[in-house]
Amino acid sequence: MDNDDAMVGTLLSRRRALALLGLGGGALATTGLMGCNGTAAGSGTGTGGTGTALPSCVVRPALTEGPYFVDTKLQRSDIRSDTGTGTIQLGVPLSLTFQITRVGSGGCTPLGGVMVDLWQCNALGVYSGVSGNGQPSTVGQDFLRGYQLTDARGEATFTTIYPGWYPGRTPHLHFKLRVLSASGSTQEFTSQLFFEDALSDTIYRTVSPYATKGANRSVRNANDNIYQNGGSQLLLTLSGDAASGYRSTIDIGMNIA
Repeated sequence: MDNDDAMVGTLLSRRRALALLGLGGGALATTGLMGCNGTAAGSGTGTGGTGTALPSCVVRPALTEGPYFVDTKLQRSDIRSDTGTGTIQLGVPLSLTFQITRVGSGGCTPLGGVMVDLWQCNALGVYSGVSGNGQPSTVGQDFLRGYQLTDARGEATFTTIYPGWYPGRTPHLHFKLRVLSASGSTQEFTSQLFFEDALSDTIYRTVSPYATKGANRSVRNANDNIYQNGGSQLLLTLSGDAASGYRSTIDIGMNIA
């Protein structure tokens, strides 16, 4: 299971992001997507000069969908169980909140009605709903998959588990955002979320069921070919602990028509 595809999408430059928000840089804004957080422009991978801060919005990269997306259209907030068997995937609990905003002149405003898909492997590195690529067939199963629509605050919170690992990749989560535009077309943004190596090592070494597979993974963040294309901007900041579970929030800004 090491054939996630090459990166898709690109980073917006600092100059292009500033233009989109009406803060200078000329008529550079184009329909696309970017991420939001509290970081000043120019502190990450953006290009251009120094000093001007974006009002809560900075660029995040789009990354590959990978080979394991299944459009289950399964609307739920807790994605841990398989709907056919009722079996719940074991692992360290993770509460993940997406905050989706519309990027426009002056900043970001909450964007409701966005379809947020989340999918991932289980504690032993296995995805549901697929076969081949070095994993056992799980066709017909749907654990660790689901979607929600963002509320009026632009938020959608999922209950899931800390992902396991599989050969060829560093630990990660996949997500996809879909917005139906006024013209009836669907605009999408797909990317991945990552975790600190040290925390992953500790969980895989000491917590069941991860420890049955062990922490002897060969790929870490720095040498993951997907993470190398902007993963540091998609690294989750977690609160909590392995015993009670972790919590995190990720802000994504959407420049939509």
